[in-house]
Amino acid sequence: MLQNPKTEIILASNSSGRASLLQGAGINFIKKAADLDERAIEETLTVNGVAPDPVEVAKVLAGAKAETISRENNKAYVIGADQVLALETKIFEKPATMEIARNNLLKFRGKTHYLHAAICVAKNGKTIWQHSESAHMTMRDFSTDFLEDYLLGAGDSVKTSVGAYRLEETGIHLFEKIEGSYFTILGLPLLPLLDFFREQEIVAR
Repeated sequence: MLQNPKTEIILASNSSGRASLLQGAGINFIKKAADLDERAIEETLTVNGVAPDPVEVAKVLAGAKAETISRENNKAYVIGADQVLALETKIFEKPATMEIARNNLLKFRGKTHYLHAAICVAKNGKTIWQHSESAHMTMRDFSTDFLEDYLLGAGDSVKTSVGAYRLEETGIHLFEKIEGSYFTILGLPLLPLLDFFREQEIVAR
């Protein structure tokens, strides 16, 4: 049996992408999203007007999600995850409108931005494991005509991703070079998580 049947696992997220990765790996879990004001948490990390380190933001948010749900489910292993997109020193959020998505993609065009993904496991209300890694994403210097065609085809899905693209879909056409784990890009560094689960005898060695 791949997974210990006595182990309860919770994914502290509503992300269908993260859930799909866990399901594909044969992990049995339930989803319970944490009700957090992520922007307020980010603001606490800003010191003297200096923007926080994006990796630290991802770690703190992943931990907050996992620990929040863990306090309500003491016996479960709770997975929290977060992903932060940064271009130079600026951190980007999911675009609220198509116009914001368009403007963000124009900022990314011909440049390298970074996706920082953090993952955390909590039990009994406390973090017991955490990991983070990054991917380097270099976009093509695409034409404005291409951009309009891309946005038309992708539709509202661009507002569900911090980068206004889904790499597993037509968003792949935006890029000329990608360095980093596919799982990191999708927001859940899966291989380190599975290593931790093996150490804890949650899944078979």
